Amino acid sequence: MPRFFEGETADTVWRLAAKELLNSSELISQTSRLGSVREVLHANWQIQNPRQRWVHSREPAFNPAFAIAEVIWIICGRNDSEFLNYWNPVLPKFAGSGDLYHGAYGHRLKHNLDLDQLKRAYQVLSVNPDSRQVVLQIWDGRIDLPHSNGAPAAADIPCNICSMLNIRGGRLEWTQIMRSNDLFLGVPHNFVQFTSLQEVLAGWLGIEVGSYVQISNSLHFYEHDLENYHVSETAANITNTDDLSLPKKESDSVMMIVEQTMDRLRAIDLNQPEFISLLDVKSIPEGYRNMISIVAADSARRRGWGHEMEVAVDINSNPALSHAWERWLKRMTH
Repeated sequence: MPRFFEGETADTVWRLAAKELLNSSELISQTSRLGSVREVLHANWQIQNPRQRWVHSREPAFNPAFAIAEVIWIICGRNDSEFLNYWNPVLPKFAGSGDLYHGAYGHRLKHNLDLDQLKRAYQVLSVNPDSRQVVLQIWDGRIDLPHSNGAPAAADIPCNICSMLNIRGGRLEWTQIMRSNDLFLGVPHNFVQFTSLQEVLAGWLGIEVGSYVQISNSLHFYEHDLENYHVSETAANITNTDDLSLPKKESDSVMMIVEQTMDRLRAIDLNQPEFISLLDVKSIPEGYRNMISIVAADSARRRGWGHEMEVAVDINSNPALSHAWERWLKRMTH
């Protein structure tokens, strides 16, 4: 039976869905390459305030630095595996080994059709805000459909199929279509990825964000994950204060600085004095400085640089990111 989940924030919606699905006796049992799953088809999510994108109710916490890295990787149109694997070393288990990720969302949006779809969407909606034809295509049947013998075409087949953008009432509405969606591992990250993209494009257009709708054709969780993941007993009503909206030209410039900074933060030859210097990014807006502070903190944690980690965290001014980081650090510490 299809499900509809609606709420003001991502955490509210995810918490509602998780509690309902984990207690449901109506879910279908399915087999998959990674184990048995319980599934509901045609689930719909609606987040009324997409800026409140952080899911705090998942136990254990997920890494906010990796979620931020995914956002930058997508917006910059990259498909190199080294960038993401630094922030999430277990990612190859799910997406396969190799120098490039087959299903990289950002690379497909900016390069796969010999067209920068994000730029075209901006151009079209700037001159025709009533358009119903702005569809960002991620899925490519030529390289994503299984082989005729049923075998997957690659280890990293995109779960996100397409995005549909509309301007209504002076706000950018976003609909995201998913073919496959893991309740615990995928959904919290998908919310961060595509609501961030929604906010960035709204900034390019000089308008506010509207609602974010996600349609999950197969919403599921792995049965073996029931021992590992839970829903927090108490909701965390913590406000995300960051604003990622910028005019297109300024946004492009800021993204370049953030991308270059993150490349250095994962560099093998990074030393502590350079690390501290990378935190001096007063030239970019506060929301992006906060993003850098969290990915920098995780870089320092991975290197065993306790003092530098604290310096990076102290720069962050966003309560939602602070809470997400504290939960992640506690998980790693214990």
